[in-house]
Amino acid sequence: MFSIDPKEINVQRLHQLLLGAIGPRPIAFASTIDAQGCANLAPFSFFNVFSANPPILIFSPARSGRTNENKDTLLNAKVVKEVVINVVNEKMVHQMSIASAPYSPNIDEFIKSGFTPIASTHVAPFRVAESPVQFECKINQIIELGQQGGAGNLIICEVVQMHIQKELLTENGLIDQQKINLVARMGGDWYCHANSASMFEIKKPITTCPIGFDALPSDIKNSSILSANNLGQLASIEALPNETDVNEYKLLELSNLFLSHEDDPAALELALHHRAKELLEQQLLNDAWLTLLSFNN
Repeated sequence: MFSIDPKEINVQRLHQLLLGAIGPRPIAFASTIDAQGCANLAPFSFFNVFSANPPILIFSPARSGRTNENKDTLLNAKVVKEVVINVVNEKMVHQMSIASAPYSPNIDEFIKSGFTPIASTHVAPFRVAESPVQFECKINQIIELGQQGGAGNLIICEVVQMHIQKELLTENGLIDQQKINLVARMGGDWYCHANSASMFEIKKPITTCPIGFDALPSDIKNSSILSANNLGQLASIEALPNETDVNEYKLLELSNLFLSHEDDPAALELALHHRAKELLEQQLLNDAWLTLLSFNN
């Protein structure tokens, strides 16, 4: 490993390393206004959701690493303690990039980037009509993390109204992750978007406890075929299949495999592990376990 003490490198390089390592980062496309009512629109990738009750979003306009100046967004937020955080999808990413340019405070980024401002219902800043989800927020607190270039400023926002494009909602009223097609920031000039090709699903153990790595049989844990990620999949099961199910599966699904390797147990074990790996890639966790446990049944 190449080890770095952050205090021993310049801020620009540290900033690049942080952004290259921590990603993808969601984008807060923040709409604010100044005391005279002039609109400002700017994207920030130091951003996330931190609470549901109350609903809290936090984003951070950092001081310029070159000039140590604060962003117009921060200056506006200190005067008018309201913001609209618009999420960014693939359809609007190039326009959004234009709004990230260092325009002077009197320039309206809605006009420069070609976005449509629409009135909010509870706050003064405008929403971005093209954004698939818009959060109207009151600013609860601003925490300055430093006075030097590169220092962040945490803007802690409480959501008072959400607006969601109707076509994104599923029958149960949730946002369809295949349709929203969100964009995220990577390091340098790189972005990525969460489409069906890049997304995968892992069931979260919210109310159940997985058996864990320590409960994996040693022959599985020491497999030359299964990766550590595969073992993580196997360890996520709540309980192992019972012996009756294993024997039924072995008879119905694996009889040809056992017959073709009946004189070579080592080859049979490898074949079963290969098959289990394929099943795990198809998210067929129970079938993978039935396959693996059949070796000793």
